[in-house]
Amino acid sequence: MDELLFKHEVFQTIGAATEVHRELGPGFLEAVYQEALERELTDRKIPYQSQVPLRVRYKGCYLKKHYVADFVVFGQCLLEIKAMDRLTDRETSQLLNYLRATSLPLGLIVNFGSEGKLEWKRLAMTHSLRGPSPLPLAALRGEE
Repeated sequence: MDELLFKHEVFQTIGAATEVHRELGPGFLEAVYQEALERELTDRKIPYQSQVPLRVRYKGCYLKKHYVADFVVFGQCLLEIKAMDRLTDRETSQLLNYLRATSLPLGLIVNFGSEGKLEWKRLAMTHSLRGPSPLPLAALRGEE
């Protein structure tokens, strides 16, 4: 059986998100969770960038419109945060589209709004979903 992609990095990231959820619980706006998670990632020395503008490629060209990722952790994992009652297929589809457009290999959706345990999903870019070969994050941000 194949090893999970970025297994340890995902474990560390979800651990940080779980701590934020444990401390704050549900009910806040995404911006509150964004700031709290930034502090927790920093405290745990997890490399991240927040509010990262990512360029979207279409047929080999970049579009003028860009997507702003909540986080990119460990340089290769897209992390989207939500504050809603529960995740739906819409959020999963959205993250898959972001992965396809950016060619990042892994995405996480973390929902701080659910009661009880932190709700999260892990989505890996499979060969069938992958578009063009991945570009360095700097290129996706337009720093070529």
